[in-house]
Amino acid sequence: MDSLAFVHDRVLTWAKGALRPLPWRDPDCSPWGVYVSEVMSQQTPVARVEPAWREWMARWPTPAALAADTPGEAVRMWKRLGYPRRALRLWESAGQMVAAHDGEVPRSHADLLALPGVGEYTAAAVASFAYGEPVPVVDTNVRRVLVRVFDGREHAAPAMTAAERELAARAMPADRDEANAWNVAAMEFGALICTARSPACDSCPIRSRCAWQLAGRPAYDGPPRRGQAWHGTDRQARGALLAVLRAAPGAVPRDALDAAWDDAAQRDRALRTLIEDRLVEPLPGERFALPS
Repeated sequence: MDSLAFVHDRVLTWAKGALRPLPWRDPDCSPWGVYVSEVMSQQTPVARVEPAWREWMARWPTPAALAADTPGEAVRMWKRLGYPRRALRLWESAGQMVAAHDGEVPRSHADLLALPGVGEYTAAAVASFAYGEPVPVVDTNVRRVLVRVFDGREHAAPAMTAAERELAARAMPADRDEANAWNVAAMEFGALICTARSPACDSCPIRSRCAWQLAGRPAYDGPPRRGQAWHGTDRQARGALLAVLRAAPGAVPRDALDAAWDDAAQRDRALRTLIEDRLVEPLPGERFALPS
């Protein structure tokens, strides 16, 4: 058995008993449910996404339901998932689905890419997981698995390269159903076994064919991999101001926002960017509200 067939066989076999029972992986989950999960999962751990996803789907089970509500309610329901512009993009996407796609999540790659906030990964993930299209779905976890197993490198490059895209395409099984099963299995394998910091190499079912393992697990020697800071940043300040607005039933006075963040210059900058991003709406009398 060649290395690629071996990896497919072992990872797919592993996945049969190891996949997390996430609600958007249920066969009865709607394409909208898959779409919402993918937007929520951008830069947010699955453990935080699942409860938010359940609340969101209970309130807005279809694109039409969300499109009929206000963008402010979408921002309110986003709570502390981070990067709240994604809530606006979801609301805008729902409106576009209603206006141009009969209230459904579109199937075609081009139509998916045309939705607000959708990039190559999200378009591929929705096409595969919602509609069974056999396209490579390559997130951070999949990239790490592929470069370790086939290239012998500990980590992928900071941004996806053309060589990695070609590798992902070559790694896809030829069979349609197997290809879609591989997309899910490879993502989970990277999330649970071939992790970034503490890979479970001793229990890895493809250890004997992993180029990184066979090379002695050489350390990463590429560009520095920097994490994203949070404490004391403008992102934290923006989150503090939005928390005040989410908790209020209506508009809040300026002094309520002033009390939420001590640094006046940073607070003003955060508020200005929230207004520019249309996450906050300024009102007469120095009052502020979520967008209407």
